[in-house]
Amino acid sequence: GSQFKDLPLPCGGAIEVTIFPTLDRGTLQRCYDALVSRRPDTLRLDTPSGEITAQYRPKLRLRIAGRGADAIALARLAQSSGLETQLALRDSEDLDLARATDLTDLTTLQTPSDLPAIADDAWTAFVLMFHDGDWELPLLKQALAGPAFYVGAVGSRKTQSRRQAALAEAGLPARQIARIRGPVGLIPSMRDASMLAVSTLAEIVDTYHTAMPAPFATTALVLLAAGQSERFEDGDKLLTDLNGKPVIDHAAEALTAESIAQRIAIVGPPHSERAQRLNAAGWQTLSNPDFEQGQGTSLATAMNALKDTPGVETALILLADMPNVPDAHLHTLHGAMTLGVQAVFSSTHGVLGPPALFSRETFDALSTLTGDQGARAVYDTLADTRTVELAPEHARDIDRRADLAALETQNDG
Repeated sequence: GSQFKDLPLPCGGAIEVTIFPTLDRGTLQRCYDALVSRRPDTLRLDTPSGEITAQYRPKLRLRIAGRGADAIALARLAQSSGLETQLALRDSEDLDLARATDLTDLTTLQTPSDLPAIADDAWTAFVLMFHDGDWELPLLKQALAGPAFYVGAVGSRKTQSRRQAALAEAGLPARQIARIRGPVGLIPSMRDASMLAVSTLAEIVDTYHTAMPAPFATTALVLLAAGQSERFEDGDKLLTDLNGKPVIDHAAEALTAESIAQRIAIVGPPHSERAQRLNAAGWQTLSNPDFEQGQGTSLATAMNALKDTPGVETALILLADMPNVPDAHLHTLHGAMTLGVQAVFSSTHGVLGPPALFSRETFDALSTLTGDQGARAVYDTLADTRTVELAPEHARDIDRRADLAALETQNDG
């Protein structure tokens, strides 16, 4: 007799409803806006029984480049499954057939030297469905230069070996070539276009739900927490309360919902309470005996520990006195670390600063920093770098009590 429609559930299904009578709509709107912009976000809600954390990421997007029935069949299946699907075709006959089957996001491939611009992100899968060497290498090099989580190509195992050899001869590093899945699909080398589409899409969805939850699996977080608080009036700035908890606790929450290769925090010998709080939050703390000499010595301490650590390909450097950096920004930094990029710095109104992400090839240089040298000293020597914009309200650091008060007012607002 209810006026509301029933919600039929499968066997064993259940829905748990949590009611937040005073929920801040702005919190939800920020999360929604991030997802619409294809940025991940972590929603943190305060409840009477404690904080609830939920992580959200953009939906899977599929980009296909190819010709013939295989490419069209995969695009039709993906679009009918509700996925955002982009299809690039070479032949006019294929384009006419694709339009006739109600495929909407279509691009014409003109020549291998004039490829359409791409906007892949870390939640994009790319599938090459050509059997034409002139097109394969340019399209694969373009896809590998981006952050797509899945890059696949149709063809036999022999074709895949020939493709890998051609890319190696073209100068692509082995770690990038290894990203290419081929033959694509849970069942390799399917002959029927429809079955190949089902097999390929199943592999992509499986990868999205298994590999994608760990984009930072080969990234080490480095939290610099050995500052002396010399300009902060009265007390240790990192242990001072900010919106209900110490400043250092805010910084320690970075990417808590992610699987990280290693979390290393650098403290000084006098910072036992900082170390205890960081250890409790899951960080490994290293003591820098030369912390009074400056930030460079803390960076060197961290990188000397990481440079010989297997499985770590990048290091994400954070400052403990920057408590407002959102996880979404760290994901964006990670997404900018594409083929050949050696480092990515944050930029606010044109001014570079942390957080910053560095590739393994820079670890030796970072491990030699001294005194007040920051990571920028290494960044400025690199040939291939990127910057990512960080909003001013997220770039605030704490040096004085006035900075702390401004942050409290900003966060309350």
